[in-house]
Amino acid sequence: MIVKKEREIGGKILSIETGRLAKQANGAALVTYGDTMILAVATASKEPREGIDFFPLSVEYQEKSYAAGKIPGGFFKREGRPGAGEILSARLIDRPIRPLFPDHFKNETQVVIFVISSDRENSADVLGGVGASAALTISDIPFQGPIASVRVGRIDGQMIINPTITQQEESDINLIVSGTDDSIMMVEGESDEISEAEMLEALKFGHDAIRDLVALQNELAAELNIVKMEVVAPEVPADIESRVTAFCEGKIAEAIQIKEKKARNERLSAIKSEVIEDLGEENEAHYGLAKEIFEKVTKKLVRGMIINKGVRLDGRGMDDIRDIECLVSFLPRAHGSALFTRGQT
Repeated sequence: MIVKKEREIGGKILSIETGRLAKQANGAALVTYGDTMILAVATASKEPREGIDFFPLSVEYQEKSYAAGKIPGGFFKREGRPGAGEILSARLIDRPIRPLFPDHFKNETQVVIFVISSDRENSADVLGGVGASAALTISDIPFQGPIASVRVGRIDGQMIINPTITQQEESDINLIVSGTDDSIMMVEGESDEISEAEMLEALKFGHDAIRDLVALQNELAAELNIVKMEVVAPEVPADIESRVTAFCEGKIAEAIQIKEKKARNERLSAIKSEVIEDLGEENEAHYGLAKEIFEKVTKKLVRGMIINKGVRLDGRGMDDIRDIECLVSFLPRAHGSALFTRGQT
């Protein structure tokens, strides 16, 4: 069944269609904006991957040469490896969707976005975020979205949603904003020097468009009415959770006060080993669970320190920056060189 939904976004019609391409995938969405089209495909394994404590998600973004009417150069006439722009676009899509999967979902999941038509005016990267979310939303994969991505520009004081590539050259703001119906999850971009009030206005303007795109995806999902996979959370023995928390909470609170990164990480790693040792061999089956509890406690303490005390992990305040060192002519034989160091980076 082919289902298509449309909505005016930024003065142009954006459409999301499913059921025509990639029918064997868990979910697929064809997003069209102007003459730019992307195909987003989402797939997931039926069974969880054993022996891991992370979510195995991969996101790829591929710009096909034929999308712009080109044939790859060279003898083989094949698509090459992803370029820097494609890798960065994949990261833009990955960041807002990754937190929206259940904590205990460990099934191999892959989201691939293909740019299959480009009019060279409407950017495909933000369409990739919409398409990825739509493909996941209409699939049986337990995605807790939808999300949407838009680009915000400003020309002559007028805010614009999804400015064309030509307009982006004239714009003094170029932001990519991603979020859900009620929250902004990611912001990336550049601008001329503007006030905080102007930046806030741009974010709110972008979020209004995001809400429209989220509503469009919800309409599509409601018509298809796909049943999501059931995620079974492992049973956490109350005694294990309380025992691990009681053992490590105070030690972690002390460790995160260490300002030097290497020493701090070494101490946290040592505490994690002590947690496993404290459980003993009789609780070997719960070692993986204990490590998850350890990470959960660490995250809670770091977050609390930031919110309640305004202090970050290395002791810096919210407005403090790391020491910066700049050197020129660092490489004696190179034709111009420089070294930029910020803290230990």
